Amino acid sequence: MIPYADLKPQHDALREELRQAIDQVLDSRQFILGKFVSEFENGFVSYSGARHAIAVNSGTSALHLALLAAGVEPGDEVITVPFTFAATVAAVHYCSATPVLVDINPRTFSLDVAQFEAAITPRTKAVMPVHLYGQIADGMEEICAIAKRHGIAVIEDAAQAHGAEFQGRRAGAIGDLGCFSFYPTKNMGACGEGGLVTTNDDALAERVRLLRDWGQDRKYHHAVRGFNYRMEGIQGAVLSVKLKYVEQWTEARRALAARYDALLDGVPGVTRPAVLPDSRHVYHTYTVRVAERDRVQQELTAAGIGTAIHYPIPLHLQPAYADPRWPQGSLPQSETAANEVLSLPIYAEMDPANVEVVSRALADSVRGSADRP
Repeated sequence: MIPYADLKPQHDALREELRQAIDQVLDSRQFILGKFVSEFENGFVSYSGARHAIAVNSGTSALHLALLAAGVEPGDEVITVPFTFAATVAAVHYCSATPVLVDINPRTFSLDVAQFEAAITPRTKAVMPVHLYGQIADGMEEICAIAKRHGIAVIEDAAQAHGAEFQGRRAGAIGDLGCFSFYPTKNMGACGEGGLVTTNDDALAERVRLLRDWGQDRKYHHAVRGFNYRMEGIQGAVLSVKLKYVEQWTEARRALAARYDALLDGVPGVTRPAVLPDSRHVYHTYTVRVAERDRVQQELTAAGIGTAIHYPIPLHLQPAYADPRWPQGSLPQSETAANEVLSLPIYAEMDPANVEVVSRALADSVRGSADRP
């Protein structure tokens, strides 16, 4: 068996270091926020290049607070894409705002910049490009310029893009706010849930800090209506340990991706991930496009190879987020991608020899589909 992902090798290697970090939290009894969370925030400031990093309890909470800090209110509109995890759009609904969906660029899976400006209305308060699969969204320079021209905030959904770069700037330090997830399967995952908001704006940072802790500007004094979105001390300590290794893990992922690229180069019927100029892709996933995706996935499963689909149903076709403005067929690039994307096994500790096994099995399956009548 070749699993799609395996968290055990990473935690086996770090077990003693993680235990020591957790013991320090137990001894200190700083279980909510406190010095261990502050230490992680300071470390992430250095890592991301953003001026502020505010840790919260999940990536979804990060998105919610970033939207609120940007001034999104009931009735406002937020432009984003349907080809993403549900949290992107759910966070907009948490603000009682309206998601406005723009289709994706089929090559990069990110917001189609050519459609972005046309979607702006007087009610638009923010745009939320998604750095999907580990790469900065295509056209961030243009997105930021258009947003500035219209006076709207740029909120980076960087849940899959820890350490990704565009022109030397890292995810979370490009827009007005950046949002990260530390779900366990992310490139840097907590031992549980966790999230973080980055910004270079002092006022936005202060607003997020206020909102994550019941709106308290001092103990038992609630200046605004806030939320219980605080990071736990144990997760802060765990993430401080993992932050020391994330670049090592990232380079391991990039080496595996380069091996996939070489082995799948020229294989008919397989579209490899596009890498944008001046970008550093961190490969949260290695996602290809193939016709007859479901059959190909089934054949790989039968061969003992784990895969995943990110994502099989775009959000405008999900019952929870359906909207008559976007019926089936209205966002065709997202719908086509949902039928073709297939994420292959990739994690930092993966045996490079298994990349060859997976690539060969994928090529055989795709070639077999071409031979069928």
